[in-house]
Amino acid sequence: MIRSMTGFGAATGRIGAQRATVELRTVNHRFFNPNIKLPSALVRWEGEVRELLRRAIARGHVALTARAERDGPGGAAVDEMRLAGYVTLVRELQARYGLSKDLDVGTLLRLPDVFIGDALDDTGTAAELTTIVQDAVTALTSMREAEGARIAALLEERIEIVERALDRIAARAPERLTIERERLRRSVRELAEGIDLDPQRVAQEIAVLADRLDVSEEIDRFRSHVHEFRATMRNATGEQVGKRLSFLLQEMLREANTTGSKARDAAMMHDVVAVKEELERIAEQVENVE
Repeated sequence: MIRSMTGFGAATGRIGAQRATVELRTVNHRFFNPNIKLPSALVRWEGEVRELLRRAIARGHVALTARAERDGPGGAAVDEMRLAGYVTLVRELQARYGLSKDLDVGTLLRLPDVFIGDALDDTGTAAELTTIVQDAVTALTSMREAEGARIAALLEERIEIVERALDRIAARAPERLTIERERLRRSVRELAEGIDLDPQRVAQEIAVLADRLDVSEEIDRFRSHVHEFRATMRNATGEQVGKRLSFLLQEMLREANTTGSKARDAAMMHDVVAVKEELERIAEQVENVE
């Protein structure tokens, strides 16, 4: 099953005397790109958290935030030296600009690094934190797989449209090749009117020119890429299947472009354009596959 790179997961648990909540958000990115925000007392375990995420998520921008709170009061702390510095600065600004002399303690406590808050004690462990993170990853993965299933269904629909257009091109190609050979013969006869030419040599040259317009090899390769595309979707494991699917799409587009350059036929060109449009739509979906 393929996974979307977009998802959300959250989990709550205990770390020592604290109750912690971890939230995970992911969006598409070419590589694994984590952004981890932990409370100061949990920062020492950031390495363990990062490694857990790296093993669980192949690629995508990953934003992790954690909060920790005590069940009861206690542990609150204020940096009085920093608070005194802010008070002095505010008094100076009040005197300089004639501002009101009222000071709101609540506002002062919200200034950077004044209110330390409920500091975590040392009874917690890295294992407790990573257990919560793993629960959040499990919720995230469930959502990413559900979204991946929807993307897979859309990709199946689109690839079927591509296959039908490819079948029409393959059915039209032999007829178009016969018509092209006859056109070349007429052109040679008109140009060589009154000139004695070797019929066998003329036939060889016409065959060479016609073969240059043959698209059977391109169609065979295209179908092979479609088969591999489907197999990759259906047998997706933990590998970065999104990159594999993107590569196959590029190869399909290459074959479509070559087929279009050889077509010289309105019906075939119409289907080639339709194929390229569907490939663009598929590529937009694949950009969000892990």
